[in-house]
Amino acid sequence: MLDRLKKSLLDAPVFKRGEYNYFIHPITDGVPEIRPELIREVVGQIVRIADLDVDKIVAVEAMGIPIGIALSIITDIPLVIIRKRKYGLPGEIEVSQVTGYSKSQLLLNGINRGDKVIVVDDVISTGGTLMATLESLKFAGAILKDVVVVIERGDGANRLRAKGYNIRTMVEVKVDDKKVTQIIESELTEKVDAH
Repeated sequence: MLDRLKKSLLDAPVFKRGEYNYFIHPITDGVPEIRPELIREVVGQIVRIADLDVDKIVAVEAMGIPIGIALSIITDIPLVIIRKRKYGLPGEIEVSQVTGYSKSQLLLNGINRGDKVIVVDDVISTGGTLMATLESLKFAGAILKDVVVVIERGDGANRLRAKGYNIRTMVEVKVDDKKVTQIIESELTEKVDAH
C-alpha cells in the first residue's frame, strides 16, 4: 500500500552523525526533493487510519510541515506548527527537546484549552521531539485524539507507548551504517473508532 514510501526508503543514503546512522529522505529531510505523489501517498494513509474528528492538526517544524500542510488542505482542518524559534507571543509554551543527535527548545502557539488535536510528524527515533510536543499540548490543555508518524526507527515509539500514548506509525525501518536494511509496514493501519 505504501509502495512509493518503501521504495524511496530503500534508496535513501545513510551517513554518520556522531554514533547515529542518519538516513536522508524526502519525508524526513526534504532532500533531494519532496515528490507530490509521495506526499499524496503518505497523507492518503493518514486520512485512512487517523481520527480526524479534531479542531487542529499539529505538526513539528521542519519536516512535519509538508505533511501537516497537505493534510490541512485536504481536510480543511487548521494547522498549528510547533516551532523552534521563540516569538514571545502571549501564551507561548516552551519545552525542551532531546533527540539522538541534538538538544533544543520547541515552542507552541495557537492551541487553546479543550482543542481536540491530531499530531502528525515525519519520523520518530528516540521519541524526544514527540515527547516534548505531547507535553506542551498537555500543558496547553489540548485533547490528544491521535498521533500518526510516517517512519519509526529505534525505540522511541515503544517508549512513548509504554507511557500510555497511542503512537501509530506507517513503516518501521532498520538502518545500518550504509543503508536502510529493513522496512516493515505497520499493522496499525486500521482506522480507530473514536468512541
